[in-house]
Amino acid sequence: MSKTVERLRGMYDVTPDQAWVWQKLETTVTQILQQYGYQEIRFPILEKTALFHSAIGEVTDVVEKEMFTFDSRKGESISMRPEGTASTVRMVLQNGLIFNDPQKLYYNGPMFRHEKPQRGRNRQFSQVGAEVFGFEGPDVDAELLLMTCQMWQQLGLKNVRLELNTLGTPACRENYRQVLIAHFEQHLDVLDEEAKKRLHSNPLRILDSKNPAMRPVIESAPVISDHLNAEAETHFQGLCDILDACGLDYQINRKLVRGLDYYSHNVFEWITDDLGAQGTICAGGRYDRLVEMQGGKPTPATGFAMGLDRLVELILEHQLWQAEATADVYLVRDKAVPVPAVLALTEQLRQAIPGLRMTVSMGQASFKSQFKKADKSGAEFAIIIGLEEHEQQMFSVKALHDRNMAQQQLSYPALVSFLQQHLT
Repeated sequence: MSKTVERLRGMYDVTPDQAWVWQKLETTVTQILQQYGYQEIRFPILEKTALFHSAIGEVTDVVEKEMFTFDSRKGESISMRPEGTASTVRMVLQNGLIFNDPQKLYYNGPMFRHEKPQRGRNRQFSQVGAEVFGFEGPDVDAELLLMTCQMWQQLGLKNVRLELNTLGTPACRENYRQVLIAHFEQHLDVLDEEAKKRLHSNPLRILDSKNPAMRPVIESAPVISDHLNAEAETHFQGLCDILDACGLDYQINRKLVRGLDYYSHNVFEWITDDLGAQGTICAGGRYDRLVEMQGGKPTPATGFAMGLDRLVELILEHQLWQAEATADVYLVRDKAVPVPAVLALTEQLRQAIPGLRMTVSMGQASFKSQFKKADKSGAEFAIIIGLEEHEQQMFSVKALHDRNMAQQQLSYPALVSFLQQHLT
């Protein structure tokens, strides 16, 4: 007997007992995005590897170690998308979407990174991302944060905090980069191999290190707020002023950085302590240079990416939501009733009541077994068709949760009227 083929390491299955959480989460998040004027886009899972080299940077962990990359039959290097911003910029440029026309866009789909699988981090993971092009001021950054706060409220999430920082203008960031290098060069004996490798290529990423031996050196590192110019200070203060006026709480974290080269000005993370070390559920910031780096005209841009996998884990682990019914009506039938007549009835009902969720018992199960399945489905009503009811063209309706409602025998028109009236 051959061995069962199992899924790849770092990938995951979504079973029916979890799929409803994904569906509700995606529906809630996308509805809020649409309420704020965002339009959906979709782009390929596969892109030319050169796109991520130029957008993300060749000296980042994503490009150096984490991408799934292979050569096509024609020898062209292709990668599975590790994030959505680079693909979004490529898409809007290739399709002329931002030519003198600001855009508020969102996407939802799988991303891929060849990381060590651990809690809250898979090699395939799902993201909802929002990207905004054409707005310079901090007002759109503030709206992004207010919108994500609205999402947490509607999803019922607790213990979520917002951390903010600014990376300033590109000139500020470059000056700060040199200051950081000088600081860490004085402590080479403390830096681990990863930090030494990043020292001259991407020193801001050293601030993200979780190595406890390096914490004192990181804590004593200069902060970027001491190296901001007037433009950067004004932009960041403008964001804080709007959030204060709207009553949105936040913490300024001067060590919060984004390791990708295209970020500037405001950066943020939404963090929960309920998921252990992988507590960031949404992160983003302003990337005013990226469109120009990809061959477009200078275009201000900002956005975020939200990890759906972690949100699903949070919802399930803390039982934030109750499982929803999988059917409104469960049809229970005597196995002697002809199947064609039963299925013809169900199709009539579905057409008469749009959106009706109805499960039909197939096979030769007993009444007892069918009622157990009806209860498990969460349906409000069972429609019962015995051989006598079938011959008389009548249908018994039983409320499965309301014990005060008596079982009724109805004609087909009365059955339709009853379901239209009582189904919530």
